[in-house]
Amino acid sequence: MPNIYDAIKADHDDHRQLLSLLAETSGDSEMRQKSWQEFYYHVKAHAAAEEETFYSTLISKTWGQDAARHSVHEHQQLDDLMEELNEMDMSSPGWLTKFKTLKHEYEHHMDEEENEVFTRARKVVDDAKTEEIGQNFEARKAKERDLVDAKVEDSLED
Repeated sequence: MPNIYDAIKADHDDHRQLLSLLAETSGDSEMRQKSWQEFYYHVKAHAAAEEETFYSTLISKTWGQDAARHSVHEHQQLDDLMEELNEMDMSSPGWLTKFKTLKHEYEHHMDEEENEVFTRARKVVDDAKTEEIGQNFEARKAKERDLVDAKVEDSLED
């Protein structure tokens, strides 16, 4: 099992590839639809699992509260953009414009996590704990993937 840093980084690498692939698509193509759906479900599950395992650990540390809150806030902003994109016509020019905003914001978020949050977390979270958090993250992500549809439906009703 990977430690939490390797698990999150592996997901980020997949997300970066999907973002690049999506940026190269056009219109309401089958490639855009499939790539968007894969990205959407993967990121939703990733973010929820990350908040419940990694950030919940960091928030218990005084220095980690601000970093965790900041990242969770960014998750909400990214989630809002993803929901807007999910409701838009993929063939509209507005879809690509909004997607480029999402891509820029999410790449910034991933870089910030990997370069700043990880560095700070490594100073206070011991190696044994990172393995445990990594296992919990992967298990929670798998469960969360099954819940994405229900959460989307629930948010549409609000």
